Amino acid sequence: MPETPKKPRKIEAAFFDVDNTILRGSSSFLFGKAAFKKGFFNRKDFWRMAWQQSLFISRGEKLNSLDAIKDKALSLIAGHKATDLTDLTDEVYENYISPKLWPETVRIAQEHIKAGREVWLVTATPKEIADVIAHRLGLTGGLGTIVEVGKDGILTGKLIGKTLHGKAKRKAVRALAEERNISLSRSYAYSDSVNDLPMLTAVGNPHCVNPDVALRYYANEAGWPILDFKKRELRANKK
Repeated sequence: MPETPKKPRKIEAAFFDVDNTILRGSSSFLFGKAAFKKGFFNRKDFWRMAWQQSLFISRGEKLNSLDAIKDKALSLIAGHKATDLTDLTDEVYENYISPKLWPETVRIAQEHIKAGREVWLVTATPKEIADVIAHRLGLTGGLGTIVEVGKDGILTGKLIGKTLHGKAKRKAVRALAEERNISLSRSYAYSDSVNDLPMLTAVGNPHCVNPDVALRYYANEAGWPILDFKKRELRANKK
C-alpha cells in the first residue's frame, strides 16, 4: 500500500497588538492627525480626538475610549475617497507613527522573524494602517478592521464586519492559524490590554507589554512575562 502523505509540520507565529504595544498611543489618532493637516476635517474635531488620545495614553485601552476614537474617526472620513486616505499611509508612517514606535517591542517582533516565525499585527486599527506598519518593519502582515468602501470608491463611514477587538481578535487569529498551518500552542502573543485576553489566551506563549492594571494583575496571577517599557522610559528621562 502507498504510504499516507505526512502532514506538513505546523509553523510558529507571533501576534502583536499595535496601540500602546508596538507604538505609544492610538494609530487611528495619528492617521487622523495627518488627515486633519490635509483638510479632511476641522480643528474642533481634531482637538476632540486629541483629548481622547491623551486619555488613551494615560489610562490605557478602555472599550469606551477605543469606541469613541473609532466612531469619531469613521464619521470624519465618511464621504471621502478611499484612495485619498490610502495615499496618506506612507506619510502617516514616516511623520507620525515611526517616531512613536516602541523600539523594544519592534526589536522583539523582528527577532521572531529572524527565528523563522511569522509575525502578524492584530489591531482594531483599519487594516490599511496595519499593513503599512507591518511592511515597513519587515513583518509578515497585518490583520485589522475593514472599513467599507462604496461602489463609487467613497468611504461610507461603516465597517465590514466587527471592529477587530476582544473576542474578534481571537477569532481572526484562529482563522489565520487554520489558513496558514500555524500551531497556536507554540506561538506567541503580545498586548498591553486586558481586552486582548481572548488573543493572549489563544496561544501557548502570551506576553504583556506596558500592561494596564487589570492585565498586570491577571499576568501576575498566571505567571506571564511582563515587559514594561513605560517605566524604563520614565527612568531614562529622570537621568
